[in-house]
Amino acid sequence: MKNSLLLSLALMTAMPVAAAKLSMPSDAPKSYEAECASCHMAYQPALLGQKNWLNIMANLGKHFGSDASLDDKTQSEISKWLIKNASSDRKYSALAPENRITKSAWFIKEHDEVRAEVWKRPSVKSAANCMACHKDAASGGFSEKNVQVPAK
Repeated sequence: MKNSLLLSLALMTAMPVAAAKLSMPSDAPKSYEAECASCHMAYQPALLGQKNWLNIMANLGKHFGSDASLDDKTQSEISKWLIKNASSDRKYSALAPENRITKSAWFIKEHDEVRAEVWKRPSVKSAANCMACHKDAASGGFSEKNVQVPAK
């Protein structure tokens, strides 16, 4: 009984730490970093579900105001990898409006204390710039303990 209680407490204590880390899968194709991270952070596939990634990859000609079209081979390679590594966790896999991470229910809930003016600061630019406040975002670190909101 005592061991079960200790194990339960240990698991509950570790859960928030695990939830704050979304590592990039080790099998990321070089094309993902080369193509996607040339304009924005290479988002971890687990930040969205399969349907969102399918929608994003099917509309690269109109990718959030930019033409991010790829050749067929590269588009297929990245799409397959994103779908394979997309979140199946209900929190992240729910369909995000406009296929935007920043409009997903979990993102809005996690950032509800951020004032609108913060997103407009020159050092932040938009809610999609995770690395402005989450210095470890590229490696999957989104812990609130490591958030540093830029003053300007």
